[in-house]
Amino acid sequence: MIIINSFLLALGQIGDPRFRKVLLLGVGLTFALLVGVYAGFLWLIQTFIGPEVTLPVLGEVTWVGGLLSVSSLLFMMVLSVFLMVPVASAITSMFLDEVAQAVEDRHYRGLPPVAPVPFGEALKDTVNFLGVLIVANLLAFVLYVFFAPFALFIFWGLNGFLLGREYFTLAAMRRVGRDGARRLRSQHLITIWAAGVLMAVPLSVPLVNLLIPILGAATFTHIFHALHGR
Repeated sequence: MIIINSFLLALGQIGDPRFRKVLLLGVGLTFALLVGVYAGFLWLIQTFIGPEVTLPVLGEVTWVGGLLSVSSLLFMMVLSVFLMVPVASAITSMFLDEVAQAVEDRHYRGLPPVAPVPFGEALKDTVNFLGVLIVANLLAFVLYVFFAPFALFIFWGLNGFLLGREYFTLAAMRRVGRDGARRLRSQHLITIWAAGVLMAVPLSVPLVNLLIPILGAATFTHIFHALHGR
C-alpha cells in the first residue's frame, strides 16, 4: 500500500545524518512553537478571566509561574492534541523543501534541480492555509459538542483532510507546479485524505506529535512520487 510504504520509507531515513539533523531541528522548533502558542493561549484566558485560573484536576494555573509549573505543562500536553495541528502546518511549510530534497537525494536520484518558491508566495500560501485550518477547527467545536462520542473521529477526519491537502500540495508543487499539484490532488483525493489521517492520528498523542511534521513531510514526498509515477 502506497501510504504505509511511504511512511516506512520516511521512518527508515531517520538514521541518515542529513535527515536526522532536520528532524532534530524540526522537533526543537515544534516544541518551541507549541510552547509559544500555549503561552499565548494561556495569556488570552487570563486576560479575560483573571490572573489565576482554576482548571479541573490540575488546579490553579497562574501566568508566568504557572506557565512553567508541572500542572501547566501537563495541561499543555493535553491541549497539544489541538494546538499541534496549526503548529504542524507551520513547521511543515518551513521544512518541507529541505526534507523533500533529502528524501529525493536518497531515493529518487537523477531528478532535475527544483526552482525555489518565492518567499512572498510561500508565506502567502502558509498564512492562507493556517487561516483555513484555524477557522475550520473552531467551527468543528460545534460538531464536537453535538456529537461528543465521535469528536475524536471528526477531529482526525477533518484535520486529516486539511493536512493531507497541504502536505501533498507542498510536496507536489516543487516538481509539477501549482496546477499540476491541484490535478494530482483531485485524482487521488481518497489516498491523500487517508494519508493525512495517518498524520492526524499521532498528532493527538502528546510527545509523539513532535515528530510528525517532519516525518509527514517525508512521507508525502514519497506519496507524491508514487502517485506521479503512475
